[in-house]
Amino acid sequence: MEKINVVVHGAAGRVGQEVVKAVSQEPGMQLVGVVDIKAPAPELVLPDGGKVPFSNDLKSALVKYHPDVVVDFSIAKASMPAVRVAAEQGVNLVIGTTGFSAAELAEMEKLAKTKKIGIIIASNFALGAVLMIHLAKIAGKFFDHAEIIELHHDKKLDAPSGTAKSTAQAMAAARGKPFSPPSAQGAASASRGENSGGINIHAVRLPGLMAHQEVIFGGAGQTLTIRHDTINRECYMPGVILAIKAVVKRKEYIYGLDNLLGL
Repeated sequence: MEKINVVVHGAAGRVGQEVVKAVSQEPGMQLVGVVDIKAPAPELVLPDGGKVPFSNDLKSALVKYHPDVVVDFSIAKASMPAVRVAAEQGVNLVIGTTGFSAAELAEMEKLAKTKKIGIIIASNFALGAVLMIHLAKIAGKFFDHAEIIELHHDKKLDAPSGTAKSTAQAMAAARGKPFSPPSAQGAASASRGENSGGINIHAVRLPGLMAHQEVIFGGAGQTLTIRHDTINRECYMPGVILAIKAVVKRKEYIYGLDNLLGL
């Protein structure tokens, strides 16, 4: 069985470094190149002592190394141009970057169809986070009131997080209607967070945190909390590896890791 050739875009970032490590150690995969606008040298030394070409130009890397998949963990303003370049070269994409607009997601879906490539994008590749959303969708059918608190490190650029937005949207969709808004005065003030589908989302940004989210449901005389905590960035790698293996087989646009897990 041939190995899946992979290029990592955003390789100098925190998650990008974990992706490089995971792909380079995966038996069925070959890391053929890494790309980052901050590439400090022509080669990147891998954990096992090997080396891989390091470039600051994605198109040249794709033309030279002919990967099957580009894994992108960068930022939205860098990711969308990368998606267009990879699609033009007929290369499949696994995207963990967040902060895309609805129009950009629609463009990705169109590119997957017109270029006949696979594009898998997820707001969170941690399997526990995917299960958290799944359980929140189930619980949301039995409660009319819910709020989300998401907590991340102080270097995270977007707020609320992509995971929090996806959770709120999935919960409202599963109910088939928005959640009931708070009835107290001042419920619409800025301090109450961003509202999505009747759910207020609160974003915390502090040093010392990594990635955490809790969904709190409230009813008469009771509350229910579903929480997921990321201890380190290794938690994303099983989901990333799963997506890489899937994207070469499924030439379509897929949003959300839950669609690969059969949830």
